[in-house]
Amino acid sequence: MSKLTHVDARGEATMVDVGSKKATRRRARAEGRVSFNALAFRQLQENRLAKGDALSVARLAGIQAAKRTAEWIPLCHTVPLSHLEVAIELEPEERTARVTAVASARWVTGVEMEALVAVSAACLALYDMAKAVDRGISIGGVRLLEKEGGRSGKWKRRTRR
Repeated sequence: MSKLTHVDARGEATMVDVGSKKATRRRARAEGRVSFNALAFRQLQENRLAKGDALSVARLAGIQAAKRTAEWIPLCHTVPLSHLEVAIELEPEERTARVTAVASARWVTGVEMEALVAVSAACLALYDMAKAVDRGISIGGVRLLEKEGGRSGKWKRRTRR
């Protein structure tokens, strides 16, 4: 069995020491989906939700959250992001919003968590903006799509057929 990286000699959770690692270019892309009832989706599409411009609010929530990932996830290091993009694509046939985030940095640790946190926060913001119209909104499929950089190099999720 390999040694756990986030556990000290006493078996307690600890932050990994990354002080001796070299900074390299890191990039990660993640996605998630939010499903709405017909009325909520139509109001989202037409920018008629009572709380305002849900898509803009969700994008900003994702960006803001990604910059604070270390406050959300206890053992994450603070990463100085060089870029973060949150995009939301409405999928009318399924009445879903597909949220994607791409995070990048030149740093000693990866940015997978930043991309995942951005997606999660954007999805939650969409829920908040539309909950008055649809209490049955569901959030799902939050997952890493690809990452590159660091010791482990490139990884890409295989598509299922």
